[in-house]
Amino acid sequence: MAENAGEEFSVVVLASDLGVDARSLLSPAERQAAADDDENVVWHDCHAHLIADEDFSDLEVLQAFRLEGADKAGNRILRIVGKYFPALIINGERLKRYVFHKFFTELQEGPFCILYMHSTVQSEDNNPGMSIMRWIYEELPSGYKERLQIVYFLHPGLRSRLVLATFGRFFLSGRLYWKIKYVSRLQYLWDDIKKGEVEIPEFVHKHDDLLEHRPLTDYGIEPDPFHLTEVPAMEYSLGRYENKWSSRTYM
Repeated sequence: MAENAGEEFSVVVLASDLGVDARSLLSPAERQAAADDDENVVWHDCHAHLIADEDFSDLEVLQAFRLEGADKAGNRILRIVGKYFPALIINGERLKRYVFHKFFTELQEGPFCILYMHSTVQSEDNNPGMSIMRWIYEELPSGYKERLQIVYFLHPGLRSRLVLATFGRFFLSGRLYWKIKYVSRLQYLWDDIKKGEVEIPEFVHKHDDLLEHRPLTDYGIEPDPFHLTEVPAMEYSLGRYENKWSSRTYM
């Protein structure tokens, strides 16, 4: 105690609003040690609404959201299959936490794109709503918004095109709206994504074949609703019986 009492020391008090970097008060060795510590620290975006260790196994098994390969520009692909999404049994809040969980655990760095498959989607069963999707996008940290390069919208259909064209600019962020690229056929998707980089469900292939043979379906028109063109032709010729018809006199 006697030795410690004789040592000199000083206390520096700084106001919290001065904005002074405290590292200037460190010795050169201490500054270098602090710099080394900063380089070893990895910072990740976090969100206050995430619940630690929340179980998303019920959503994972549906495979509605899945990270796959990369497009030709080198962007990682987040594949979203609309038909797999159970809009009737999941609320917007849990959907948001699940999307954030996928981003924060699987897309921590680098540019990425979204491949959204709208094939055979039913609005009442598979569509969470444009307002919810906008809410989720706006809640994302700005870094993720910047890293999202493009949204491939496969098999949009007439109704989706009209809704986005009419209300898209109001309900979607301007940056997101202009990142949407409509892809009407799988053959056009291969211009941006190599085959094999992303798994295409079988029902998407079948829907693509249907659109190829019935192009008016793209516009919400079913040219043959009863599939009469698939029924074998049944012709009945009267020409060979016309000589056997007896004439009748009508009064």
